[in-house]
Formats: sequence, C-alpha cells, structure tokens
Amino acid sequence: MLVNANNKVVGTMDKLAAHRSGMLHRAFSVFIFNNAGELLLQQRAFEKYHSGGLWTNTCCSHPRLGEVTVDAAHRRLKEEMGMWCELTELFQFTYRHEFENSLIEHEYDHVFMGVSNQLPEPDPSEVAGFKYVDTELLALKLVEKPEDYTPWFKLCFDQVMENYQHIKL
Repeated sequence: MLVNANNKVVGTMDKLAAHRSGMLHRAFSVFIFNNAGELLLQQRAFEKYHSGGLWTNTCCSHPRLGEVTVDAAHRRLKEEMGMWCELTELFQFTYRHEFENSLIEHEYDHVFMGVSNQLPEPDPSEVAGFKYVDTELLALKLVEKPEDYTPWFKLCFDQVMENYQHIKL
C-alpha cells in the first residue's frame, strides 16, 4: 500500500515496484523479547533481494491491501518465525534507504513488540538463522559492526529499547 507522510493510503503498487521506484509504502517491524529481556534477532535469508545475510529484528514485512497492520504483523511472525504472541504497537517512523542493487526502501514503518519464550521454527526461505541476544551487548555490536545489521533495525533500535524500558517499569 502506498501511503503519504500521514500514513493515509494513496494507492497500490507491487512491493518490488515500490522498492524500485522509492515510493513511500506501509511496512511493519516486529521485536520479540523473552522473559529474560533478550531480543530475538533473525538473520535474513541470503537469497533475499536486499539485505540478505544481515541480522535484524524478529520479523518485518508489508501488510496486504485491506489488511490491518497488526494482523499482518501476526501473519508474518507466524510465516517467518513459526511463532505467535500478543503484539503491542510502540511507534511509527519513516525512513528511506538506497541499496547497492538500486532498490530503495522508503517506508512508513509500524513497530510492534511482544514477549514470548516460544522457540522459533523459522521458514528457511526467509530466515538463515536466529538468536536471542542481550540488548546491552547488542547496542555495542551495533556500534562496532553496523554493517552486520539492516538499515531499519539500526534506525529504530534505540527507540524500541526506550519504549521497552517504559513497558517493563
């Protein structure tokens, strides 16, 4: 779904076409923590058309036309990671990133958080690997080796952690 800066739907376009043209479109990112406060990261499948092999949040994608964004987040969490849990929307942000392969992500991203101790059963066509990580250690890794992580993950990680800390209190 193509959207304007206020997240109002203004049209439709195939996902790949939107990424080729750099049109602003709706997306979502899901961050799952376990009861120990560790964040579940996924390593994107190496065959992905961008960011293959990079580490990122638990899952992310785009809602289908007419699909409520939180429903899309639940759908993709199940499809990518084989998991289900309650999700809370934390915030939204807009970002634009140009990749080396001439693709452009220009997304109005809804960020969701959930807590689960369920062991993921990832789809290997989507996910190359996964791990639960200590968030303080992860914050250091993002500074030391930023090239190992997706652009959107690096942009929203601090704000996710701020929101997560407020929810824990």
